Amino acid sequence: MFKFFGVSKEDEFQDILEIDDEQNSDSSSIDDEIWQIAVDILETKFEIIILAPVAWIDLDDIDISYHNNILVIKWEREKPEIFNRDLIIRNSECFWWEFKRNIILPENLDFDTIKATLDNNLLIITIDKLKFSNHSIKIEKI
Repeated sequence: MFKFFGVSKEDEFQDILEIDDEQNSDSSSIDDEIWQIAVDILETKFEIIILAPVAWIDLDDIDISYHNNILVIKWEREKPEIFNRDLIIRNSECFWWEFKRNIILPENLDFDTIKATLDNNLLIITIDKLKFSNHSIKIEKI
């Protein structure tokens, strides 16, 4: 057994586990929260592009919808079956809960052109801008 300043690593690790157990026993569990999806929003002359990393998500589990000019992206990352075993969790850094993001978009978009693709766990949503023609208007004298 290795010692670190007079405390064994096993004892130190057990102290950390007890602290984590106390935090996890709080009634406002992190599992009840909805986390916000990280996105990048890019704009070209012709379109808006929204990028969101979506690792460990099945394509069928991602829900994209819009109402008026608000785009909603959401999914839930569920814990894998291995968590149903009788086990002790020594470290937990992965996110296993619901994610959601509401994005208010400008009104000059053609919402009939929304396209979503998944490329290497990156959700890419593109929306074309509306195209307005330019005309010169002659003023008539009355």
